[in-house]
Amino acid sequence: MNKLILSAIFILCCGVAMAQENLWQGAGLTSPEVCEDGSVIFRLYAPNAEEVAVVGDFASGSQPMTKDSYGVWEFRTESLASEYYTYTYIVDGMTGVLDKSNVNTVRDVGSVMNYFIVGGERGDMYRAHDVEHGTVSRVWATTGDLSRRMAIYTPAGYEAGYRSYPVLYLLHGMGGDEEAWIATGRMVEIMDNLIAQGKAEPMIVVMPNGCMRHDAAPSYTGKGEYKPYMSGSMDGSFESYFPAVVSWVDAHYRTYASKESRAIAGLSMGGFHAMQISKAYPDMFDYVGLFSAAIYRGEKGVAMYESLEEGIAEQFRRGLSLYWIGIGADDFLYDENVKFRKMLDSQGHEYEYCESAGGHTWRNWRCYLAEFVTKLF
Repeated sequence: MNKLILSAIFILCCGVAMAQENLWQGAGLTSPEVCEDGSVIFRLYAPNAEEVAVVGDFASGSQPMTKDSYGVWEFRTESLASEYYTYTYIVDGMTGVLDKSNVNTVRDVGSVMNYFIVGGERGDMYRAHDVEHGTVSRVWATTGDLSRRMAIYTPAGYEAGYRSYPVLYLLHGMGGDEEAWIATGRMVEIMDNLIAQGKAEPMIVVMPNGCMRHDAAPSYTGKGEYKPYMSGSMDGSFESYFPAVVSWVDAHYRTYASKESRAIAGLSMGGFHAMQISKAYPDMFDYVGLFSAAIYRGEKGVAMYESLEEGIAEQFRRGLSLYWIGIGADDFLYDENVKFRKMLDSQGHEYEYCESAGGHTWRNWRCYLAEFVTKLF
């Protein structure tokens, strides 16, 4: 037998041996397993661990797991509502342990988690279906002396067509970046599905990095890698820069460059930005969405407290097609939004309001986006 054949047999046997050796070390486990009744089974192979729990947004607190004779820890939930869920494990006190049987992971600020979807209703909105899909491009926009990265969604057919589109500027919260709405926010799946269903107009969605200290998400920045942390820009600098973003987009994409064809929305800090930017430039956006918005923050530039009431009044005098506010009943920013709505009411401004259950969570913000975009253009 020649050396070539012997080498092939050796490689094949070693590959089989390695695969067999790893079979019971997580690769052969199904986790999480979404059952027909909506319950979910988590499994983790950790034979030497003494205590394992699973923690996620499917339940309050950590859930202790039980180990079988093979060293596999298991926990089964109650039936869960259709939704997108995230989780990690706690192993002998070590938090943030990922499920190696689940390839689906997501980063939110500095936390990396596994995720799963329980389908049937809302969860189906966050899944990729057999529909025409849009494209997400990560682009560097150079305006003046600044070069900043943005994620831009173009709807199905954009590359092959010639028509122009309206634009939604979608802003992230503190600690987020231009990847946030794509990853945890499921923006692409939401837009693809709603457009395919005829519930939303085809539109371009622009997601800039809203932290002026960072020109891009971690590992993509031209200033080197950095560790994500709760950083933001609420001093007026991002607001002052924003017209340059709009001008760049209009120059590089087929847009309808008019107020009637522009919307701006954001969550938390991004809601603050959307409120302040649309107020500062009342002829730029016809649609405004505030998702769990931070309202009464910042003291510099266009974010000055004393300009708020007068600026909002001028914005509404110039005309708006939609001013939309969403907040969770348990959100820590709830009282700020109550105060803001009272000011709007006292001035007789018309707006739409959505109050949901829960707090300052992506579960709410995904829903707000899905509702808001159906009202645009």
